[in-house]
Amino acid sequence: MKYKNKSIQISCDGGAATGKSTGAKMISKKYNLKFLSSGLLYRYASFLILKEKPKNIPKFLKIKFRMLNYKKLQRIKLHTPEISEYSAFIAKQKKVRIILKKFQTDFAKKNKSCCIEGRDISTKILPHSDIKFFFKCSLSIAAMRRFKELKKTNPKIKLKEVKKALRIRNISDTKRKNSPLLKHRDSVEIDTGKLDKRTMLHKMSKLVERELKKKYGN
Repeated sequence: MKYKNKSIQISCDGGAATGKSTGAKMISKKYNLKFLSSGLLYRYASFLILKEKPKNIPKFLKIKFRMLNYKKLQRIKLHTPEISEYSAFIAKQKKVRIILKKFQTDFAKKNKSCCIEGRDISTKILPHSDIKFFFKCSLSIAAMRRFKELKKTNPKIKLKEVKKALRIRNISDTKRKNSPLLKHRDSVEIDTGKLDKRTMLHKMSKLVERELKKKYGN
């Protein structure tokens, strides 16, 4: 591929289960970009706090994230209802956000070709990213996706519970004081309720190719 190893930074934002992780991973793989999920960082922070119950959470997280090997997060079970609920809680805390923001901005400095996905990437973490995507879909579609995902490890889970949890999380993310979920004015909207994976990747790739052409010419 012509532009595969050229430097580009992409930010992907959106609500819970809107397909942003899928889109970000696919585009990262296609263009050989380093991928980072900010949601996974918050889940890992929640996992550590729930497990070790530290008295001073910011100090505890500062130490843990200084030594963090991001790859090991893939091997930990972080998608549980308890972790999801606690992630929404700590995501509102300014001191926690500062620590996790530093990890993400350091990641972007080290990796000039990267794609980071989350809820405040375009607005706070990578405001100067070359391309900004904003993912959306209906609550019903998002709930069904998350339900199918969770049912693999929790057969008793109910779709109604998942939908309610997603609704609460989205309200929390958009209404919180610190770094709320917002659509950046330069973001390109990706409606995953209307696109299959192949079409979504094609739409994203066209924009990436256009940007790379602008940066590097023919």
